[in-house]
Amino acid sequence: MQTDDVDEFSFSHEQAEGLGVAPLAARRETTEVDGREVSSLVWGSAHPTVAFLHGMGLNAHTWDSTVLSLGAPAVVLDLPGHGDSTWRDDVDYRPVTIAPAVDAAIRANSEGPLLLVGQSLGAMTALAVAALDPELATGLVLVDMSPGIRPADAAQVGDFLSGPQVFRSREEIVDRALEYGIGHDRVALTRGVGFNTRILDNGDVIWKHHFANLPDGIAPLTGDFPTLWPVLEKATVPILLVHGTTGYLSPEVVADFRERVPAARVVELEAGHNVQEHAPRELAATIASWAAAAGVDL
Repeated sequence: MQTDDVDEFSFSHEQAEGLGVAPLAARRETTEVDGREVSSLVWGSAHPTVAFLHGMGLNAHTWDSTVLSLGAPAVVLDLPGHGDSTWRDDVDYRPVTIAPAVDAAIRANSEGPLLLVGQSLGAMTALAVAALDPELATGLVLVDMSPGIRPADAAQVGDFLSGPQVFRSREEIVDRALEYGIGHDRVALTRGVGFNTRILDNGDVIWKHHFANLPDGIAPLTGDFPTLWPVLEKATVPILLVHGTTGYLSPEVVADFRERVPAARVVELEAGHNVQEHAPRELAATIASWAAAAGVDL
């Protein structure tokens, strides 16, 4: 399949070689839920043992290098309103709202329980899915996100997404993202922008996700993250929090997480908010090591 002029799987062998790992076969699948489509990438030939959920404004390909580094069969979703998944007319992308569609797509592309890994909005969505479908998760991995995050902590991404909606080229978007510290590797960021944008007939470039194409005055999220604390506090499955040294979780937020979820393991990696892009090998190794110690099958 192609996303505009970008063959979405044309880079996977090059990425695998750069990471020093074996390539994985991949395909795109579509699940229809309540008249809307949820698009997913399915990696590997065996039934997925891991599900990955991305953050706001990203898409399934943000996890490519992490999935390849981990080497486990996986299903990686484009969350509703992102990537090739359908936009919601009601513009409601709260985790509890999109959880049923996410759960259905994971179930449609896997067999039995699996590890839920989410970053940012995807982490909170993983918690909402676990609450909705308690038998689905064998464990929970939250990447640079906690129900205790404060709005000011994530202001950077909001400022970035509230900027221009139409660009003259993808290179212009890459330059802007680098200015905001959203990426650090131009080659990888250029590839990611290619997956996350579409070119109009007149040559202009727009984002594929709904968050950059909202009517004025419409807020897609209403800050209901704290309502998901009970999912973590009452969880009976292993929990891992991985946060970046320059990510969005302040020391106070991390300390609060440790206090509320004392059984969870907390690991800090040298990375920004998008740990899966800044340190994919380290993130994959952390997940694999934690899973082995916690008895979570991958």
